[in-house]
Amino acid sequence: MSRVAASRREQYSQATRAALLAAATRRFAEQGFAKTALEDIAADIQATRGAIYHHFANKTALFEAVFEKLEHDALRESAAAAEAADDPWEAAFHALDVFLERCCDPVYGKLVWQEGPIALGWPQWLAAEETLAYGFIQQLLSDLMDSGQLERQPLETTTRLVFGMLTAAGMTLADAAESAKPQLKAEYLAMIGRLVGALRPAPNPAFG
Repeated sequence: MSRVAASRREQYSQATRAALLAAATRRFAEQGFAKTALEDIAADIQATRGAIYHHFANKTALFEAVFEKLEHDALRESAAAAEAADDPWEAAFHALDVFLERCCDPVYGKLVWQEGPIALGWPQWLAAEETLAYGFIQQLLSDLMDSGQLERQPLETTTRLVFGMLTAAGMTLADAAESAKPQLKAEYLAMIGRLVGALRPAPNPAFG
């Protein structure tokens, strides 16, 4: 096989995989993991069930790929918001705002927070969340401590607590009615900011 033919074959394979992920995302969001059939996903892109098995071992593996793409996209958006900030505190606050907004999205909320634990099982879902998001949270907190905007605390323990707060916020926003999400998001943004902000150094009266 020539290099040109091999390249075209690879491009076609990548395009098919991307189309399968998009179709699976729609189906899982509309029908849930349990009620979604692989045949329907394949039919949505005029492919065969064999095309799915060429890329994914089973329905769970396909869902996991959808889940990881959603989380990578969300993490990239949060990281971009943080990088655009002027200081570590603003970076963390902007990243939090973007994260909570993503949790309000019906597709992200349903697939990551509602269907994820069902499809993957709680232990695997939690491990995936930690693998994808934990390090980013830890880096933001480390930057805050290194810059003096948070008092030095045990980093692992602090990260674990903040991770727990964000998990609770994500699940609550995903379960909430659409009309209630803006208010809930504002409340979580304010409360998490206050709780983490309580670790900020007290101002020195001599320099007040």
